[in-house]
Amino acid sequence: MLPLQIFEVRYLHLIKQCHQQQLPFGVAWLQEGSEVKVPGQVPLLHPIGCLAHIREFEQVQPNFFRVVCQGGLRFNLHDVQPGPLGVWQGSVSYLPQDPEQEVPVSLQAQADRLGKVIATAQQKGLIDRLPIFPPYHLDQCGWLANRYAEALPISAELKLQLLTEPDPLKRLEAVSQLIE
Repeated sequence: MLPLQIFEVRYLHLIKQCHQQQLPFGVAWLQEGSEVKVPGQVPLLHPIGCLAHIREFEQVQPNFFRVVCQGGLRFNLHDVQPGPLGVWQGSVSYLPQDPEQEVPVSLQAQADRLGKVIATAQQKGLIDRLPIFPPYHLDQCGWLANRYAEALPISAELKLQLLTEPDPLKRLEAVSQLIE
């Protein structure tokens, strides 16, 4: 889940167009630079990102949107260039989706822990406050590892390292070591 507040001219057109056409846009972490455009500053993007699908769109004012996005396919970012209105553009090659891999018994405690959080939020009527969307694939290494990697208070570099690990079991094992 990625909640965004859109107010910069360079993003207003992009988000409105993506929402109207029901198209995703790409998101990559900043390696250097600022999220808000600074004159004379050229941001450096990480070479890995993911698609963002708009799930909720609210036009608060003519030049202010609130959106909630859901992450999609991961990609390698190539040939990054400034595009119209200063929105960075590039070509991408998609990383393969995680193969379905069941959580082994040795890591079941991580699934149980997140399952309890989800169940408690459902019981208290707070499920919409969790930063994850159903369906909840608590039995899948990749899905479970990604939810923890997104939520853990770790550096962007470490998150990126975890989220780009191609083996979902290795990713979950690494996340589990960080938790414990």
